Amino acid sequence: MTLTRRRLLGTIGAATAASALPGLPALAQDRSIRHFWWGNPTRDKNTFAVIEIFQGNHPEIAVSGETIGWGDYWTKMATQTAGGNMADVVQMDHGFINEYVSRGALRSMDDLVGDKIDISHYDDGANAVGTIDGSLYGISIGATSQAIPYNRRVFEDAGVEFDPLGWTTEDFAAACARITEATGGEVTGSEDLSLYIENFEVWVRQAGHDLYTADGKIGATPEDVASYWAFWKDLRDAGVIEGKDQTVILDKGMAELGIVKGSTAATFRYANQVGAVQSLMVDPVGAAMVPQREGMAHGHFVLPSMFLSITRDVKDLDAAAMYINDWINTPEAIVALGLDRGIPPSETGRAALAPSLSETETAVVEYFGAIQPKIGPRPTAKPKGAGEVRDAFMRIGTEVVLGNLSPEDGAEQFTGDAEAILFRANR
Repeated sequence: MTLTRRRLLGTIGAATAASALPGLPALAQDRSIRHFWWGNPTRDKNTFAVIEIFQGNHPEIAVSGETIGWGDYWTKMATQTAGGNMADVVQMDHGFINEYVSRGALRSMDDLVGDKIDISHYDDGANAVGTIDGSLYGISIGATSQAIPYNRRVFEDAGVEFDPLGWTTEDFAAACARITEATGGEVTGSEDLSLYIENFEVWVRQAGHDLYTADGKIGATPEDVASYWAFWKDLRDAGVIEGKDQTVILDKGMAELGIVKGSTAATFRYANQVGAVQSLMVDPVGAAMVPQREGMAHGHFVLPSMFLSITRDVKDLDAAAMYINDWINTPEAIVALGLDRGIPPSETGRAALAPSLSETETAVVEYFGAIQPKIGPRPTAKPKGAGEVRDAFMRIGTEVVLGNLSPEDGAEQFTGDAEAILFRANR
């Protein structure tokens, strides 16, 4: 989640009270709950719309919405956790939920399911990642998988023909070269994904193992890392992807992506974000799978884009449960949320949303359905320290991109650092 840290976002604003929104009824409200999420302008607008719907249905409950950018969210979450002042309902990421459960910061929802929260319509396994040690701590509010958004016009003008559900790394490299040549270098084939550990995770799974092991250690081998960084180095040296000056800008905002600015023809994102890319562009955007290494598996997996969780500091448990239940069961709320947080992980949710989808959003849902036969099993859960491992991947990868380390030396350094980080975090 975490899709990528600080991606798309700066600080959007915090402690924005939903009751201050125009259109909400000025009624006496003797019950209240706080909801804290990381956001962006679209997500915040949609979330406050859902809060308004909820308060229209439950005028006795006041909902205070608090939103902030990803880069500051986990810092504030840690502060609130330490201070015993967590919001009642929080947005959780698959990379952090284990850590917060281990801290005792989240409350099991086992006693609420069925009676107060209806998840009977959810896809099989949709809440598997949010279930830890047999108890449910996070209810998925969107499913997604990896994707390569690409500029369809640029690909077509360059004469690139490929199978978006079956292209290989060789096909990808050839497409980058073709596009760069056809545009005279004005547009390169792709953003350089050297520092995207989310894309690297697919690369690792293509080799038949996970980024992390079941006992909380690093699962990626030095060979995995070196081959990945060498692949992107070769493309960078050939001048068919963006230059290193852009590559080392970490966690770019959506508007700063090369595909949006028109300097590259492709990038990496999750499927639910393709519509957001399209919203910033005139050219049509397509969705392709991450290119497959010849003779290997696809590496894709379905993951919950984010969860709703109830914290240990919840004041009005029944109101919090009612709020979550409305999020996932009220058709108006599902429509208001759209695809920004992911594709609804239930046929009921997808059916409610379908009539309101744009052409691009419909294509994203179709893409998500089309890749299901190629999807592998869910990876092992990310252990405590995974966020720091991600930072190390970007830090050491930056040295490789700048030419200060070879892919092989960088790989040895990264796997060693990752082992130390995870040992320290989980001892």
